[in-house]
Amino acid sequence: MTPTTAPVPSRSVRMPTAASLAASAAAVDGGVLSRADLAAWLEDRRRAQAQRVERIAFAELDGWAFDDLTGDLRHRSGRFFSVHGLRVSSDFGPVPAWEQPIINQPEIGILGIALRDFDGIPHLLMQAKSEPGNVNGVQLSPTVQATKSNYMRVHGGSEVPYLDCFRRPELGSVVADVLQSEQGSWFLRKRNRNMIIAVGPDVEAGEDFAWLTLGQVNALLREENLVNMDARTVLSCLPDWQAQAVEAVHSDADIRSWITRRRAEHEVRVTAIGLSKTGGWNMGDTEVAHERGQHFSIVAVDVASARREVRAWSQPLLKPHGTGLTALFVRRLRGVPHVLLRARAEPGFVSVVELGPTLQCTPENYAHLPAGLQPAYLDEVLARRAGAVYDVKLSEEGGRFLHAQNHYVVIEIDDDLPLVSDEFRWVSLRQVDELLRYDHHLNVQARTLIAAWRSL
Repeated sequence: MTPTTAPVPSRSVRMPTAASLAASAAAVDGGVLSRADLAAWLEDRRRAQAQRVERIAFAELDGWAFDDLTGDLRHRSGRFFSVHGLRVSSDFGPVPAWEQPIINQPEIGILGIALRDFDGIPHLLMQAKSEPGNVNGVQLSPTVQATKSNYMRVHGGSEVPYLDCFRRPELGSVVADVLQSEQGSWFLRKRNRNMIIAVGPDVEAGEDFAWLTLGQVNALLREENLVNMDARTVLSCLPDWQAQAVEAVHSDADIRSWITRRRAEHEVRVTAIGLSKTGGWNMGDTEVAHERGQHFSIVAVDVASARREVRAWSQPLLKPHGTGLTALFVRRLRGVPHVLLRARAEPGFVSVVELGPTLQCTPENYAHLPAGLQPAYLDEVLARRAGAVYDVKLSEEGGRFLHAQNHYVVIEIDDDLPLVSDEFRWVSLRQVDELLRYDHHLNVQARTLIAAWRSL
């Protein structure tokens, strides 16, 4: 019998350490690209990736059509995504039952950032990528940002660069690999594989890509609508180089038990219904819109781009009404930084409940409700916002949403803040780092705020 040996990790790959990540975070003007080189590269990519995006009527969509029986909006291939109706009953929030359109995209995509060591400093391979729903064209994206339909080339387009680094990573190269959700109010059970893979010196930056230090990415994260949602969620999964094994207000077991209890006790029932049968929504020639003009609309766009896998296409997009306000309270308890998280139940979550930020809402959607039904801590956030340590408007996913933006706000407090319900807990940043190693614990808005907090 011939003996076998385990595969040997590649010696060309250097895995990051807490010390090397700290050094990368400190390298704001240096590394492979200087600050001036980075600004010039971004400007050059904006010119090269100019996109034409025009609103069109649904009848002008190429390859998309409403189903004759259900009214659901689908692609002729049966892939990509569909838009159908959802009937929801929930004990979370002020409204116990409603109906709404929702994006159904059951495929698990890949969001991945390649990490390479340059003279002891880890660099991230970031992509300049235009999306039809972006407010400003090009944004900083992960190395790979692709649905399964994209990387299986259902659209007949070109191959996704660097895909093999993530589909077939070298042994010993995985820094992070976790399934994470996206917006649970707009997507039905949508998940992506968030990955960070260490690569060797044979991986070089292509024309639309650049090796950036963590410090350079963090600096760009403080600019409006520049680092896209997919990059932010992957960045949050990077091991926290600042996390310390210190005592938190609640033990790890207590936090896990609280999450499990909220998942067991919250009740959210969802039933797929035809889009044409969705109560409170009107289907027109150019949009599917709420009868009060609130929440969001489903619209259609025609796109032409010289730098995408496909040069021209049309598709539906979800267009939010209003700009969201998403805030995180941070406080030192027992000398340890903690964040105030809320166990949120959203209809599209796989696990019923995920931890969201202190506040997550679009205030206009609550304007018709009495004061007692306004979102918890909204008044406190508005009163303290002037002293925020982070307050930046950032875009959501431009491949599915049209001009979706949130004000992301981090507010440090030093006074007692009574918890309004059992849905809230103070969680230490070390505990947050641990939760981010596992599937479906922090929602996409909370992950953005954690990445933002680490960038300060």
